[in-house]
Amino acid sequence: MCIIWGIPYLMIRVAVRELAPVTMVFLRTGIAAALLLPLAARRGELRSLVDRWRPLLAYTAIEVALPWLLLGRAETKLTSSLTGLLLAAVPLVGALIVTLSGEGTRLGARRWLGLLVGIVGVGAIVGLDVGQIDPVALGEVSLVAVCYAIGPLILARRMVALPALGIVAASLTLSALFYAPLAAVNWPAEFPSAHVVESIVGLAVVCSAAAFLIFFALIREVGPLRATVITYVNPAVAAVLGVTLLNEPLTVGMVIGFSLVLAGSILATGGTPEAVAEP
Repeated sequence: MCIIWGIPYLMIRVAVRELAPVTMVFLRTGIAAALLLPLAARRGELRSLVDRWRPLLAYTAIEVALPWLLLGRAETKLTSSLTGLLLAAVPLVGALIVTLSGEGTRLGARRWLGLLVGIVGVGAIVGLDVGQIDPVALGEVSLVAVCYAIGPLILARRMVALPALGIVAASLTLSALFYAPLAAVNWPAEFPSAHVVESIVGLAVVCSAAAFLIFFALIREVGPLRATVITYVNPAVAAVLGVTLLNEPLTVGMVIGFSLVLAGSILATGGTPEAVAEP
């Protein structure tokens, strides 16, 4: 899972070189939905979602439709390695949201220290020379982090009793239907290159359809808390792939910053992250 959810940043970066972000999201969600929806229907995991359509729509928008589009837009201007490392802050955002909502355990001194260390780490990743980083793209990645922190909270508090496969299949289908007309307007004039096609197939089949099925199996095997450890590792996978395969720069600040974000996340969440980033 650390590898599977560490490689989407690389594939997104490749895909948006030739495809509009809305087209990329449509193809990713559409292909994945085509694979999972029949399976969910055959298992009867869609009927129970009808009565919970409001939280389902909220979860779909916050966990899939909006962040995947924002990631695509951001990676037209940011490297995949930088994007992945910035999203290592998702557990920090989750811990802060739970605290500010008043519904979770208050953060003690140790956890507040973790948040501060994590914030310093994010600053180090971005670097002191922020003039070279597009502020809009940086803001988009920040919104993705917020979305990835809120999505699992909706799932845990409003949809915990619903079948997981049904939720994922329905979310992917709704997202694909929403982006279909936008993708049609932004359809490429020429057939994409082989690398782009490979990236789209990988995003849909491996990083979406297969990833959710494997993640559910992992949860059944080791439990939800231990399964969320992947949150700490997949940004590093994204950085390694971006640097080695796309020749993206890796600065000292990015290495130090990721270490600080990792340490801050562990301190702020008490060793169990509040959310799992699903790029």
